[in-house]
Amino acid sequence: METRAAILWEPHTEWSVEDIELDEPRAGEVNVKLAASGLCHSDEHLMTGDMVLDDATAALVGIEQFPVIGGHEGAGEVVEVGPGVTTIAPGDHVVLGFIPSCGRCPSCARGRQQLCDLGAFLLAGRQVGDLTARHHAKDGRDLGIMCCLGTFSPYTVVNEASCIKIEPDIPLDRAALVGCGVTTGWGSAVYAADVRAGDTVVVIGLGGIGMNAVQGAAFAGARHVVAVDPIESKRERSLVFGATHTAASIEEAQALVGELTWGANADRAILTAGVAEGKLVAPMMSLISKGGRAVVTAVAPIEQNQVDLNLFDLAMQRKELVGCIFGNANPRRDIPRLLRLYMDGRLKLDELVTNTYDLGHINEGYEDMRNGTNIRGVIAY
Repeated sequence: METRAAILWEPHTEWSVEDIELDEPRAGEVNVKLAASGLCHSDEHLMTGDMVLDDATAALVGIEQFPVIGGHEGAGEVVEVGPGVTTIAPGDHVVLGFIPSCGRCPSCARGRQQLCDLGAFLLAGRQVGDLTARHHAKDGRDLGIMCCLGTFSPYTVVNEASCIKIEPDIPLDRAALVGCGVTTGWGSAVYAADVRAGDTVVVIGLGGIGMNAVQGAAFAGARHVVAVDPIESKRERSLVFGATHTAASIEEAQALVGELTWGANADRAILTAGVAEGKLVAPMMSLISKGGRAVVTAVAPIEQNQVDLNLFDLAMQRKELVGCIFGNANPRRDIPRLLRLYMDGRLKLDELVTNTYDLGHINEGYEDMRNGTNIRGVIAY
């Protein structure tokens, strides 16, 4: 079938909206008509080159990473299924989880779906069943798809492992947000940081993920939630999601946290800045108390190896520094769970959406994100 998609032909260029050819789904695959796609910062990392594989890795995988259709935060209706698909059928409403979950690999079997073995193919951008493409440019070139999804298109073909069935009364344009940003932020607080009632929590960076880390920390019962961002409007907005205090910088937060805790420092700190830089780690660690935990959720450039960290402080204060992907959540459990909270009025999704765009204005949406005017932009189909 013919459809349209936003394609990144190479790093450091804009998204190009073009007609493409989409194959029928093969064994284990599903064609989904999308209602909406979130404009997540992770796709920006493709544009800037932060998530571009080096030549040696690309050669090892045996697949060219570009050109690629962006988008990994979407929801829609199943229109066609391939042979062997058993868990969903045409007409079902689904959220596309950016982490596929097979349910059979060692990680899935241990309840760690965010580490599913199929995640090895996320940057390869091909179908996880056979590593071939279903999306093709008009000149015949195969197109990759971001996180094996490619939601910057009104139609896409994905593996059944990426589809989470949801109730039909849930608004799809809001459900799309739970495919990445909401669950990643929420889980960063609730699971990765393990926020407990009465904790003091600092969230550094207030984009779509950071705002949901604030929301998750508040839901978990934190006494103080300190939201840190240089943009005043984001700091003000964080109060809607449960922040109790705000600061314009880590340095400002250090003084504030010291005051709030009588010098004990925060129990938890979560890094959700637009880009995780090594120089941010030591200041974040200085915010947490003895036995405290710091979580790195933000995406760093793929070749970032240098980190500022005081190892004496890490060991002697028994502090913890942990990584996090998808909020350490389980897609098949947590996506429906969070959407039930939304339908019950206990999870804020409507308040996250700053602006809505059509696909042709995707570059405008990302420019708004860079300028700090969007918490979450959404493409509506």
